Amino acid sequence: MNPIHIIGGGLAGSEAAWQIARAGVPVVLHEMRGVEGTDAHHTDRLAELVCSNSFRSDDPENNAVGLLHSEMRGMDSLIMRCGDASRVPAGSALAVDRDNFAGAVTAAIEAEPLIELRRERIDAPPPDWGSVIIATGPLTAAPLAETIRAKTGENALAFFDAIAPVVYFDSIDMDIAWFQSRWDKGETKDYINCPMERDEYDAFIDLMLAAPQVDFKGWEANTPYFDGCMPIEAMAERGRGTPRFGPMKPIGLRNPKTGKGTYAVVQLRQDNAQGTLWNIVGFQTKMRHADQVRVFRTIPGLGGAEFARLGGLHRNTFIKSPVLLDEYLRLKSEPRLRFAGQITGCEGYVESAAIGLIAGRFAAAEALGETLAVPPATTALGALLGHITGGAEAATFQPMNVNFGLFPPLPTRIHKSVRKAAMAARARDDMTAWLGGAVPQPEREAEAVD
Repeated sequence: MNPIHIIGGGLAGSEAAWQIARAGVPVVLHEMRGVEGTDAHHTDRLAELVCSNSFRSDDPENNAVGLLHSEMRGMDSLIMRCGDASRVPAGSALAVDRDNFAGAVTAAIEAEPLIELRRERIDAPPPDWGSVIIATGPLTAAPLAETIRAKTGENALAFFDAIAPVVYFDSIDMDIAWFQSRWDKGETKDYINCPMERDEYDAFIDLMLAAPQVDFKGWEANTPYFDGCMPIEAMAERGRGTPRFGPMKPIGLRNPKTGKGTYAVVQLRQDNAQGTLWNIVGFQTKMRHADQVRVFRTIPGLGGAEFARLGGLHRNTFIKSPVLLDEYLRLKSEPRLRFAGQITGCEGYVESAAIGLIAGRFAAAEALGETLAVPPATTALGALLGHITGGAEAATFQPMNVNFGLFPPLPTRIHKSVRKAAMAARARDDMTAWLGGAVPQPEREAEAVD
């Protein structure tokens, strides 16, 4: 049997390779890191996380991404398996130790006998490869990006994605900051909170808006931001109070040192299993590095902060999938090519892995001479896939996280307080029925991922 080739060893590519191999089909996974780096990655490990260590909510009843977690676990997702094994405290969210997670994914892929991992840059998939999945993500190398652009014309788009800073725990002043999750959800030590009164908030906004920012390169001109990963200073440019209704909102928190609430708050979330690194939640930034240190040290509790990583900004590339792809993620003009992950216009680590999962299953079924039905639109996976491949207006297509707004409405109106739970229950029933006709999985022992 000819192997399926996958270009890109991020979350989507790794998940696709895993799913194909578990179906008994050989895979060649091509990853350029190891011979060539990117502007955002720091290692050559597969599935390296660069923006956040959080897979967001793990609640399958009231949150669409939590429901997607559940569906992926039911489909033997490598990304969810390694994510669960690398979990760190984050309240009701699933956050992972970045190094442990990437190491687990890499070890699992390297141990799978049906997967051949090649460290090389692919500029264009040769015609004799047959079935190919392009899962190069937001940092597609320029030559391959040009190949994609030549195949898609004006339907290749781009936006900016920003990275949040990471702080050493022992440099945080816990005489000022305190541990608490909003509304005391989850463990009480899941987030560190740095309080700001109004004068402190106003001074912080003034400093941030006046700070020099990175210069864009010529090829980055006119590239818009994606709202889900907007730099904190760009958020403040929309209105001085905007961050207080976003990552700096103080609701659900009470400072135990004063017994009162606070005007604004900066939260930090644990970034590694040892608890030595904490990332500043929602503080993606395009400020220059020296200015980040100067500005962020004005945050109460971070006056002596030492940074393990400062924020950054990179260009994120995606295609106009509703125009270009069919419901099986195949390029309409060249069906041997499939796309998966962020390059399709989904947003978020979990969503990228989920599209890699279904792309892998589609490709495996095709290789086995079978037909795999598209997952129902009532499921989280089906709703996300439907948005990418036709549910969105092509003219205004933008990257999207999974959310209940992508799901078909319930057949009868019910109170909004139970609507999400009802949609989740419907999704579970429909996913169970759909999996009964999914790609047959050979009975094989699963290799360890730790």
